Amino acid sequence: MVSVPEPRYVAPTTRDRIGRIWAPVLINGKGPYRLVLDTGASRSAVIQRVVDDAGLPLRARPVRLRGVTGSAIVPAVLADTLEFGELVIEKATLPVVADVFGGADGVLGGDGMKNKRIHIEFLKDRISIVRSHGAAAPAGFSTVPFKYGVNRGLRVEVMVGPIRSTALIDSGAQVTVGNLALREALARRRGAQDPYGDAIIGVTEDVQQAVRVRIPSIVAGDLLVKNAEIMFSDLHIFEHWQLVSKPALIIGMDVLGALDTLVIDYRRNELQIKVRR
Repeated sequence: MVSVPEPRYVAPTTRDRIGRIWAPVLINGKGPYRLVLDTGASRSAVIQRVVDDAGLPLRARPVRLRGVTGSAIVPAVLADTLEFGELVIEKATLPVVADVFGGADGVLGGDGMKNKRIHIEFLKDRISIVRSHGAAAPAGFSTVPFKYGVNRGLRVEVMVGPIRSTALIDSGAQVTVGNLALREALARRRGAQDPYGDAIIGVTEDVQQAVRVRIPSIVAGDLLVKNAEIMFSDLHIFEHWQLVSKPALIIGMDVLGALDTLVIDYRRNELQIKVRR
């Protein structure tokens, strides 16, 4: 039996495991450190091992770190530069977080992504970040427009079954999670209620209860996910993003990692998607 090497940068979602996107980032010229690309995070963060290895100085004041399940006051360090491809972030304040990333060294957030183009090829184990030149989607790709704000996430309009919803594209989330407004809207049509039986743990290590439900479909532009099993929870982040009262969901790597290629073009405010055959 021939063993298959572990992906170095991009792990696709398969039947028995959820994919990840890692970026090899230089911090103050040291590394590279493997940071999880997190399109739902407004800033980058690192674990203590990176702080020690790179010799990053402690910031005088701690910072508030906000995750999907809660917020916490954590220590922060200062980095002169973060570099990967054509992404260069200078004078960065990096919260120091617990090691909750499955072996990664932290997260690479949305700071510095303005006018950048992230190209992720799941089946070829490749990721690049370059300056966007506004190029249209290649042949064979479909497009989904998005709205982006540092404190509002990367948002697209989707249909969850028959329910129009707001979706946040979150490559740092392992699973797709809907809010209670979406659950209630779907439950009214299904005539069913589901007990809470799962839990979600965020970067702040807070835990929130969740229920796992199979839904008919998620449609975003030409992207169609059929018969998806997602979680529903009253996540802290929905309140922060002011998405408690209207149907909304976070689309995580269980959906994104099932694609062939995902391009996030921040200049065009557009996802360019190639589905896996």
